[in-house]
Order: sequence, then C-alpha cells, then structure tokens
Amino acid sequence: MAQATFVHGDPLMVDYTPGSAVTAGDVVVVGAIPYVAHTDIAASTLGAVAAHGGVYDLTAAGNYSPGAKVYWNDTANKITTAVGSHPHFGYIVPSSDPTGDGASVRVEHRPDGTATAAS
Repeated sequence: MAQATFVHGDPLMVDYTPGSAVTAGDVVVVGAIPYVAHTDIAASTLGAVAAHGGVYDLTAAGNYSPGAKVYWNDTANKITTAVGSHPHFGYIVPSSDPTGDGASVRVEHRPDGTATAAS
C-alpha cells in the first residue's frame, strides 16, 4: 500500500537517485526533508520525487484538526503532530478531519513551512 497517494496540485519535482528501489507513493526522507515518489524508481537509477506543492492522502497517527502542522513518522509511516525527530511534512487541509489512529488524512505537502490559504 502506498504511504502517500497524490490527490492534486502542482508539485515541484527534483532529481533523486535512490540507493534501493522506491515504489510510487513512498515517502523518502533525505536529510530533514520528506519527498514523495510519484513513480517507481529502480535502485541506483535517476528518477524524480516531489519536493513540495502537492496534496496527498496519508495515514494519521491520531485525531488532528484541519490546519494542523504535521510531521512524517518514517518508522510508523504515518503523519503525526509530535515533532520529535520527525521532519515537517505540511498541513492538514481544511476539508480533512481524521478520526483517529489509522484514519486517512489529506495533507498539503509544504516541508519548508509555508502554507497556502486553502487546499
């Protein structure tokens, strides 16, 4: 199952060569930035991942309010509001209201901390 499912938007794609194979929908953390793969990328092969700008369906680790700042828990493969060592992923969009752990949540991918007025 994909960790992130692209819904809409205009994501900025950047070059990426993974050390091991990446599947479409994987969230790939490089340094402190969570990127999203839109297509499969074979190991050691140049591909592209989304750096920001899209809206994705992800799995929530709790019940969060629309507009909440969320982080990517790479171990659990879920969005969380707990900062810890988790990289900032973006913001829960106004129309999304996850009901608890394991629920689907729609998130605007803005790891740089900027946010649009609505998504």
